Amino acid sequence: MKTIRWGLIGCGEVAEMKSGPGLYKAANSQLVAVADRNAARAEDFARRHGVARWHHDAEAIIRALDIDIVYIATMTESHRDLVLRCAGAGKAVLTEKPMAMTHADCLSMIAACRDANVRLWVAYYRRALPRFIKVRDLVRSGAIGDVRMVITRHFQRIPTPEAMRGPFWGWRLDPARSGGGIFFEAVGHTLDILDFILGPIETVRTFADNQADVYPPEDIVTAAYRFASGVYGSGAWCFTADCDDEYNEIVGATGRITFSTFPPLSPPAGRPPAPIRIMRGDTMEEIPVVDPPYVHQPLIQTIVDEMNGVGRCSSNGETAARTARVIEDCLAEFNARRCRP
Repeated sequence: MKTIRWGLIGCGEVAEMKSGPGLYKAANSQLVAVADRNAARAEDFARRHGVARWHHDAEAIIRALDIDIVYIATMTESHRDLVLRCAGAGKAVLTEKPMAMTHADCLSMIAACRDANVRLWVAYYRRALPRFIKVRDLVRSGAIGDVRMVITRHFQRIPTPEAMRGPFWGWRLDPARSGGGIFFEAVGHTLDILDFILGPIETVRTFADNQADVYPPEDIVTAAYRFASGVYGSGAWCFTADCDDEYNEIVGATGRITFSTFPPLSPPAGRPPAPIRIMRGDTMEEIPVVDPPYVHQPLIQTIVDEMNGVGRCSSNGETAARTARVIEDCLAEFNARRCRP
């Protein structure tokens, strides 16, 4: 197999903690160069990760002849432009999630890559993590019988004022940069993994609002949806609650499966994710599955393998655009009200 040569645009938290090392730790994969508009950050990232080259201009990555694929790890507002530039340069591309600010932008990105005959993937990395593959395989094997519905519950406390001004929350709570709030930026992981396990969501009915008025975007969403397969779902997301609590429950004819999308939200940090639980009547089985140190690495490996003609990556522009459409449907009424004079 040939070595797939990566260029990275954006040397922030996600690249540092989740994805960057995966680009050079995956088999047949090499991180050739990095870029960040903050030149000092790009230089520091390259030095610490043993990357030969760094730049302060994304164009140097996009036009480089020794790079096969570009990974875009910037804020949501820039994804569309950078993907279109990569397509124009004939470069395959992996972009961070959310895929873009709007569903229409997602479709334009897909079209540009299709017209340029380049591949487009989106970093919904949970599709390649062992614990979510395990849930999917349990469902497919009939472990809980025919699936009837799925229920999601996600409660979270309000970040402190200092945290909301900090590097983690600051841009995520600014719709001009992130596209929305915590629901828009984070809950796509849940909706996308439900698509992975149960298939596409076909129809959505929803309410969304900002109840606490501590930041501009949505802070509460309730939704009901129907999957194309005939499975029904519902979700309740409240980001101004008194506790951190998050799980999904898949209800079948003969049992139920519960699992969490995210690692534990409450301290202490670094705890493993909650085990998968299978309930049948009065019995419960727990299946602990630990995430790898760099959670993007399994997805990166599937991309490298696909570029080498072995297998396929399950998170592409089309699957991510479906998730973007569901998110947009969930927030459509709220966003329409917010835009009114």
